[in-house]
Amino acid sequence: MNGVMDRPVRVALLGCGVVGSQVVRLIRDQADDLAARVGAPVELAGVAVRRLGLRRDVEVPEELLTTDALGLVTRDDVDLVVEVIGGIEPARGLILAALEHGASVVTANKALLAEDGPTLYAAAAAADRDLFYEAAVAGAIPILRPLRESLAGDRVTRVLGIVNGTTNFILDRMDTLGSGFSEALDEAQQLGYAEADPTADVEGFDAAAKAAILASLAFHTRVAALDVHREGIAEVTASDVASAREMDSVVKLLAICELIEGPDGPSVAARVHPAMIPRSHPLANVREAYNAVFVESQAAGQLMFYGPGAGGAPTASAVLGDLVTAARNRLADVRGAGESSYADLPVLTMGQTQTRYHLQLDVDDKAGVLAAVAQAFSEHGVSIQTVRQEGRGDDAQLVVVSHTASDADLGAVVEELRAMAYVREVSSVMRVEGAAE
Repeated sequence: MNGVMDRPVRVALLGCGVVGSQVVRLIRDQADDLAARVGAPVELAGVAVRRLGLRRDVEVPEELLTTDALGLVTRDDVDLVVEVIGGIEPARGLILAALEHGASVVTANKALLAEDGPTLYAAAAAADRDLFYEAAVAGAIPILRPLRESLAGDRVTRVLGIVNGTTNFILDRMDTLGSGFSEALDEAQQLGYAEADPTADVEGFDAAAKAAILASLAFHTRVAALDVHREGIAEVTASDVASAREMDSVVKLLAICELIEGPDGPSVAARVHPAMIPRSHPLANVREAYNAVFVESQAAGQLMFYGPGAGGAPTASAVLGDLVTAARNRLADVRGAGESSYADLPVLTMGQTQTRYHLQLDVDDKAGVLAAVAQAFSEHGVSIQTVRQEGRGDDAQLVVVSHTASDADLGAVVEELRAMAYVREVSSVMRVEGAAE
């Protein structure tokens, strides 16, 4: 092939499950195109698996399969390691061993990057090798490279995203079909969108790890998963979805990363929680198991990235994109962009974050209740945008939407309302995002 070197770039693959098998298929099916794009043939040096002899989605030659992952990544003929096994260990040890032995690394491991990214970044810098991870957030959607490179000359101020397809599918079903949470989760599991144990998705752990990665890249500050406020969707009710519909809004699980200017300088906030957003917002129309990330920056303005956020082939597509770049760099003996944490901004707690609440209160239907509720808001410095009463007698409810205030002050209002004799129950608390005040 014209312009293609004879010496191949040799790739070690860790994991041959849903994503790994598709990486094998793409390397095989696109061999000529990959060689032309990289400048040399791309060959699999080996594939590490936990068990030999299993039936796999893509046939892998037996001579390539091994259970000795450490031996594979430290082979002298391996130029690049692709890690798609997930989890913390043994993935962390294998990635560090690969870097120390001189291989560049492509990973899709969001949990590891969110928990111990700095250790991996330091190892890559010390080895003068690449560590790329586009597939760790939003599947096939190219969002990390634009944040790291395309917007490097801009100032990103906010990243707002739907980054978990399972929860988006569930909430979409609750909105469009009127399904309950359990019913929608069962359907997601039957269709393969949700795992048998859906905890990481529905409790927000998956989205929080992705939010940490997005915030770190967007704001040049180390943000770990533990810095991200996390709430899942298990408590979202049909009543919450109906209330959103009455406001011409929809409930989504959002990852929200913000650059906040304060009197003492800028700081960063990162959170994951369900929120109501207007149906006019671009993210409101993200349906089924799709993902989307909405980026706001000073110069470029508003940017939207949309596409399939999970699945073997879409995620493998992102892996191959990183693989091509890392392979080119190996041939040129250069290293791509590494970690950028120069800003080192403080990370706010959720209580310090500015947000808005939608509250639904079951109240006594008598004079003075509305005034008492308004007084509770006033005492904590929170103003009310709208309030309406629904029902009469034992069915009386107040629906209140606040103006923006600190989450701590809004939380204090809720606690005071729960203690009031007039309020039988605070039946729903939902944050509001993206709506005009």
